[in-house]
Amino acid sequence: MDLILWRHAEALETVPDASRKLSERGERQAKQMAQWLLSRLPKDARILVSPARRCQQTAQALGLDFETSRALNTDASVADLIAATEWPTVSGTVVVVGHQPALGRVAALLLAGQEAEWT
Repeated sequence: MDLILWRHAEALETVPDASRKLSERGERQAKQMAQWLLSRLPKDARILVSPARRCQQTAQALGLDFETSRALNTDASVADLIAATEWPTVSGTVVVVGHQPALGRVAALLLAGQEAEWT
């Protein structure tokens, strides 16, 4: 499995948290990253996205179908995120659009064998 962890682009500082939308800069960031990813993603890539508005907007920049997963919400645990991706049993490419600190913790666990705080 190829696992791509993509933190949502820059969002406005508004409340409530789940409703925060991308800033203008964040929209540009999402489009730029989407262009880079699109040239590299296989056509059958699975894209999992947090239900938070800013993650949905980030993923929409790809212009591809994606799955919304509550397991990737703002309070997601490492175990929730890994279970949602079906790591490592599924083959192919999985893109996760989510939040810190969960994405950093997953990266630390998979790369170093233990969770750590990465920003």
